[in-house]
Amino acid sequence: MKWKDLRMLSAALGLFIFAICLILFPKDVLEASKSGLTMWSDSVFPSLLPFFITAELLIAFGVVSFLGVLLEPLMRPLFNIPGSGGFVWAMGLSAGFPSGAKFTVKLRKQNKLTREEAERLVSFTNSSSPLFICGAVAVGFFQDAALGILLAICHYGANTLVGIFMRFYKRNSPPSSPAASSASLKTAFQALKKDQEQDERPLGKKLGDAVTTSIHTLFMIGGFIILFSVLYRILKVTGTIHYIALLPGSVLSLLQFSPELAFPWLSGFFEITVGSKLISDLNNTDMLEKAIITAFVLGFSGFSVQAQVASLLAETDIRFGPFFAARWLHGFLAAFLTYLLWEPFYIRQMEQPVYSGEIATSFVVTSWQTIGTWLSVYGGYITIGALFLYLYIIHFRMLHSN
Repeated sequence: MKWKDLRMLSAALGLFIFAICLILFPKDVLEASKSGLTMWSDSVFPSLLPFFITAELLIAFGVVSFLGVLLEPLMRPLFNIPGSGGFVWAMGLSAGFPSGAKFTVKLRKQNKLTREEAERLVSFTNSSSPLFICGAVAVGFFQDAALGILLAICHYGANTLVGIFMRFYKRNSPPSSPAASSASLKTAFQALKKDQEQDERPLGKKLGDAVTTSIHTLFMIGGFIILFSVLYRILKVTGTIHYIALLPGSVLSLLQFSPELAFPWLSGFFEITVGSKLISDLNNTDMLEKAIITAFVLGFSGFSVQAQVASLLAETDIRFGPFFAARWLHGFLAAFLTYLLWEPFYIRQMEQPVYSGEIATSFVVTSWQTIGTWLSVYGGYITIGALFLYLYIIHFRMLHSN
């Protein structure tokens, strides 16, 4: 039997078993679905929608091409990608995954990136948002603002290193545009004007397209969140996940880490929120070990996020393999940086007598926590309002198309 046939047979068998489990455990499936839906409607949807709509409009009005010309002298030598990749990088850092993949796909469809450039770009532009690292994980789960600063430094530092390493991926492939040694405002404005002339849609059409495209993407993200919430619950209720946890347990024993981390670490491979929460709940485990495993989980991103990215990349010729390899690299680099920076960025700060007061609730971390609290209260209302707007736009266009 060929490898392709074996893979298809395994996928079919896995789906059949999954369907049987949906029938056998309806209560657990319903609870997991509700949990995933709540996470999507209260946090993911309202936090990502403004970024998605704004980015769609920036691309439509040529601002990305404008910034691309100005950032070319930085992005090309550092990451071997066009300057427009700088916009995608910034959106990925601020909004979190899968923003980087969404806008990499957008630029690839517009032929502003070659396939190899897009594969380099998507490998380091998908990261956790500061809101999630500092607000949800550090303050919400660990109750430790100082840990949020350390995790953020290691997460984004490792992500940048991944981008630098990936610059050598297929480095001899032809670029989408010749490298520019300098950038001028005149050239940047010409690129902006050219994009606006090529896109003849009126303002209302651009706004409507930005909203509908963004909500379409968020529907897909929500589907994957619910799917993996159900999958994780089924693995847990059947006890399968405890057998799978033997593998990470053996790795932890080689590193002389606490065996209690095996199950939370494995859970983080499926969904980073669940994994991070379970790691924070361990009371008899060394804090450094918990920080290292959490850093890896954040860098690896989890199969749920990776499935979202794979779905977006499937719309183009961008291959998933380089992105998947980069997630492992990101996880290992973030864990290694956490080990290296533990003493200067965490222990020494905690030893300062005033740290437990004002510094621990610094402006940056407190701000992210406030945003997270606000989203938990009003996120659902924002989601409902946006869905009504989406339905209105669809209804309006259907009336005018007839």
